[in-house]
Amino acid sequence: MAKQEDIFKNVISHAKEYGFIFPSSEIYDGLSAVYDYAQNGVELKKNIRDYWWKSMVQMHENIVGLDSSILMHPTTWKASGHVDAFNDPLIDNKDSKKRYRADVLIEDYAEKLNIKALKEIEKARVRFGDAFDEAEFVATNTRVIAYKDKERAILERLATSLEKEDLEDVKALIEELEIACPETGSRNWTEVRQFNLMFGTKLGASADTAMDLYLRPETAQGIFVNFLNVQKTGRMKIPFGIAQTGKAFRNEIVARQFIFRMREFEQMEMQFFVRPGEEMKHYEFWKETRLKWHLSLGLGKENYRFHDHEKLAHYANAAADIEFNFPFGFKELEGIHSRTDFDLKAHEKFSGKKLQYFDTELNKNYVPYVVETSVGLDRMFLAVFATSLKEETLEDGSTRTVLRLPSVLAPTKAAVLPLVKKDGLPEIAHKIIEDLKWDFSVAYDEKDAVGRRYRRQDALGTPFCITVDHQTIEDQTVTIRHRDTMKQDRVKITDLNALIQNEVAVKNWLLKME
Repeated sequence: MAKQEDIFKNVISHAKEYGFIFPSSEIYDGLSAVYDYAQNGVELKKNIRDYWWKSMVQMHENIVGLDSSILMHPTTWKASGHVDAFNDPLIDNKDSKKRYRADVLIEDYAEKLNIKALKEIEKARVRFGDAFDEAEFVATNTRVIAYKDKERAILERLATSLEKEDLEDVKALIEELEIACPETGSRNWTEVRQFNLMFGTKLGASADTAMDLYLRPETAQGIFVNFLNVQKTGRMKIPFGIAQTGKAFRNEIVARQFIFRMREFEQMEMQFFVRPGEEMKHYEFWKETRLKWHLSLGLGKENYRFHDHEKLAHYANAAADIEFNFPFGFKELEGIHSRTDFDLKAHEKFSGKKLQYFDTELNKNYVPYVVETSVGLDRMFLAVFATSLKEETLEDGSTRTVLRLPSVLAPTKAAVLPLVKKDGLPEIAHKIIEDLKWDFSVAYDEKDAVGRRYRRQDALGTPFCITVDHQTIEDQTVTIRHRDTMKQDRVKITDLNALIQNEVAVKNWLLKME
């Protein structure tokens, strides 16, 4: 655990030191769980968003984009169920004065049981080698069975209690499991109570006439209320999808773990409208497709797993999370939900307007069912950044810090470095930048010895360093250094564009999904 904490602290430190993420309003001592994306962070975030958008919208003829407003009519949130049901179970520790989500405390306890089971499996794998049969071991080993059964029983009981809003049983479960405050070890808990997560605001020129509004807690409702507008103007035929990226706001009980859980965050969502009765087919398709998208970035298949929900949201008939192995363990990265026709029917009821689709093949009107994919952009940033950050020991015994970002996402694709600041080398370097910057984000760096500049660009995640030296003047060639291998090649200046393009092109990365 200590090692994981050290890794996470290093991630947070590196993000600030190299201009990726700053605490918001830092000169005023900051604001809890609010962060600013710095000069390199905003580029990485944009590239992740673009990579998602191109795969989701550009590569699908039946999916289009939308950008709905943050402020919506307040009845929207009554219809969606957020006013009445958008709550998390809150619990305080009387001794430490720390506040927690009761369900997360229990889920973390259950995850520890899962980790114990995995350790037993790994020990057996080492012991038996090639003869190891994991399926048989899991089915017959008494320790693994006990850990798995206890984990399952805890999560099922939690799901049942939350579904029934039996908060007394949630607290009883915490006490039975002897769950303590993670910071102090105290088991002196308050009662569990519900906490609504929406931020309220007002619209109007005076307090007397102002309308009570909410900052949107999700982007999905903007898609649902525009369903017919998009369908008719785009002449869309079912099945079709509407995609959107944008800010959402939640007054989280516990907003910790850096940018994993923030009060202001960004979502990348797609709502896929389908015929009733065909939703499970599309649900399974999007589960598989979304996992392929994540795997295309090369962060390691072992870092992903599916978690099927025991407790379903009020709008869903099926739900699964793609969980990622963050420095603090496996947590939700993306959700895939079969939302049924709940949202469109609710907006029909509250607005008095029909939100139906006329299916010419079936010759009838119906309210479509919806399959949702929703990934947190900030969580995706953290997954990419934390997994890419490495400390490496080199052959000569020295170490380097390298940010092995997928090159398609890297904020800067290449840095151009004149070997010295004289003899016309800076002028050639700037000329190369003038040519490359039309297609790529490139940087110029002339400070310090070239070796130190390489290290700085490694820490920034720049895939290529292009060094201009005196031989460049003679034959118009440069040295190009590859970040991950540190291999150096001599290439013509005229070949640089194609070489970089081959490595960073979105097409080449997305084709890995095929």
